[in-house]
Amino acid sequence: MTQKCGLVAIVGAPNAGKSTLVNALVGQKVAIVSPKAQTTRARLMGIALHGDTQMMLLDTPGIFEPNRRLDRAMVQAAWGGAQDADLILFVVDAKAGLGAKVERIIEGLRARPEPKMLVLNKVDIAAKDKLLVHAARLNDALDFTDVLMVSAETGDGLDVLKDKVAEYLPEGPWHFPEDQVSDATDRMTAAEITREQLYLQLHAELPYATAIETEKYTERDDGSVEIHQQIKVERDSQKAIVLGKGGARLKQIGSAARAEIAKSLGCRVHLYLHVKVDPKWDEDRGLYRDIGLDWVD
Repeated sequence: MTQKCGLVAIVGAPNAGKSTLVNALVGQKVAIVSPKAQTTRARLMGIALHGDTQMMLLDTPGIFEPNRRLDRAMVQAAWGGAQDADLILFVVDAKAGLGAKVERIIEGLRARPEPKMLVLNKVDIAAKDKLLVHAARLNDALDFTDVLMVSAETGDGLDVLKDKVAEYLPEGPWHFPEDQVSDATDRMTAAEITREQLYLQLHAELPYATAIETEKYTERDDGSVEIHQQIKVERDSQKAIVLGKGGARLKQIGSAARAEIAKSLGCRVHLYLHVKVDPKWDEDRGLYRDIGLDWVD
């Protein structure tokens, strides 16, 4: 059997469903997801197998108009992820349709030499009469190799997408063991899971002004893992939201995160969370390094 292996960069606007698509293609959860836009902050690679092909799926932050340093670092990570890719998947939310954010990405993709495939996602909830209109308009703006309609949520169209992606990947040995599904470290995965719980449990109560810093990650002799994480917020009012009455909300976040981390790592987890107010946490170079982002001036 001749093996194939290649890098597939997945780009798109915030909330297009890129992380959900990566998880669906891999066959298990490797990237955190939430209803909030800009959930993904750093480049994360999911590793999917399709026959004799290993697909290295690079889930990138959504591309948007950056305002602060963290935003600029996220957008740089997204465009940087597309460099040297064997194929770029441009994921568009078929329900939301086209707009300034999509147009901006089209402009950025126009000069890129890599083959580009258009993936209209969320077709299960999109207006069917608009799908062909979106596809035609986008294909007129940029010459895509293929236009595919999928639902990462339901799995519709994913087998065809895998077949098409495999066609563009070069022959060569697999870069990762057959059972590896992500390039994220256990330490990074644990921090991301806690951040996901913040988003899921606090919804609109808490803005994006939060980060998770892992202060201690220790493997105990009994096979369990001890993790100490600091939740950083910008203001005292935000700290009060995370803590909840009598610390109840923080306990709920910790309990849910601990269960998810244990499931991901396959071992018992001792998770300790505390909240710190740091108005300038997004100026901490070490934090950028921990979450896999480059420092952007």
